[in-house]
Amino acid sequence: MAVTAAAMNHDTYPDSYIRGILNTAKTIAMVGISPKDNRPSYFAFKYLQDRGYRMIPVNPGQAGQKILGQKVYATLSEIPEPVDMVDIFRASEHVLPIVQEALTLNPKPQVIWMQLTVRNEKAARLAEQAGLKVVMNRCPKIEYGRLSSEISWIGVNSRVLTSKRAQGLGNGVQRMRLGHGTLQGGTTDAADRTQKDEENSS
Repeated sequence: MAVTAAAMNHDTYPDSYIRGILNTAKTIAMVGISPKDNRPSYFAFKYLQDRGYRMIPVNPGQAGQKILGQKVYATLSEIPEPVDMVDIFRASEHVLPIVQEALTLNPKPQVIWMQLTVRNEKAARLAEQAGLKVVMNRCPKIEYGRLSSEISWIGVNSRVLTSKRAQGLGNGVQRMRLGHGTLQGGTTDAADRTQKDEENSS
């Protein structure tokens, strides 16, 4: 039975739901990233960037600067390209206005992801009512490592159904395949655009 956004239980998520998001999202705006290399947001940004995601930093205090080679924007609205997912590294009480801004984007992102310890039920309902997928109190870096075969390379049980080492996507991209069984993955405008760019450049 398919799990819809409206019926999502935000205390637990099917692995297939998380895989669907991580397999199809290609462009991620991280709101609240820190320029300090010892902060969790910086480390998560770099981890996802190293695995082939197009990462866009959003931090009004760092606007116009660069973090890990990427220009920092003050707000989501200033990003000049579509984003598939908004990853929120802000305290729970600051989430609602971020989601409200995300819903004004054209096209809208497909996913609102709130980091570990971040949970805002009102913001989640608002996003789901607009047709977006929502994840709360999870870290995409941790979920990626758990669901890919990456963790099993070092002998840690990742609870995936294969022990085969994941293959790269080629063309120098280090992003690993997360396996099959995705749920509601779909495609997004930004994903389609990226795929066409890759095809045109090959």
